[in-house]
Amino acid sequence: MYESIIQLLADAGIKLTTSERGYRPSLSLDEVDTKILKPQNIIEMLDLGSRDVGFAGADWVEELGADVIEILDTGLDRVQIVVAASPLVMRDGQLTNTPLRVASEYERLTRQWLANSNRTDTIIRSFGSTEVFPPEDADYVIDISATGSTLRANQLLVIEEIGESSTRLYASRKAMGNPEKRKWIEDLRMVLDSVLLARKRVMVEANVESACLDAIMAIFPAMKQPTVSKLAGNQGFAVKAAVERDQIFQLIPSLKHAGASDIVITDISKVVR
Repeated sequence: MYESIIQLLADAGIKLTTSERGYRPSLSLDEVDTKILKPQNIIEMLDLGSRDVGFAGADWVEELGADVIEILDTGLDRVQIVVAASPLVMRDGQLTNTPLRVASEYERLTRQWLANSNRTDTIIRSFGSTEVFPPEDADYVIDISATGSTLRANQLLVIEEIGESSTRLYASRKAMGNPEKRKWIEDLRMVLDSVLLARKRVMVEANVESACLDAIMAIFPAMKQPTVSKLAGNQGFAVKAAVERDQIFQLIPSLKHAGASDIVITDISKVVR
């Protein structure tokens, strides 16, 4: 999470400088005090109102039952919250009905799942590396998983996905109740969101003869409408639009076959809706 957020801030023009006291870096923003904490502590501080805004996973908001305001889902560090078990305690793809031991960092979520599943298993609170508990010290786990590779490496099979999480920007209700701070937080959200949008798009520009313009416009995707401008000497038109990256493979041949030329694709740093 740390690296992805640092890169997001950097792409938004916000530089973080680490000090000798590593947990108190400085940002290239006036009058902003910054501290690096574990995600669960960040949520606690926001819930208490001692901090205004911070990044954390949605899993810890759910686990702590925190009363905070979600400002932006960055979509970064996306994971699933899963129930995964050793095959030794499974039958027909499910946990056996015998009393078992479940290891998890998420005590609240685990209790909820046990109640919903009508199970009375013993909870073993873990503090990281939950996947190494089975089979000797626990029978199954409730943990986060991005690709499942760590679970497979520890011979654990996913039984059920019970939630998902990603890195999100949260604010305290106290801060959002302050008009000045609320505006600052909303401006921060706008700039960060512009970076996230830009990462998904590229700028596509093409020259088009007048006779081909209607055909090109019919296939040229855009956030609203492509920008069209006349070329010098009335030699046709220049058409450009911010296009989703995953459309490029199909779009370029289509534009070429429809009569476009001089097609240029460039990266975008920010897109503000």
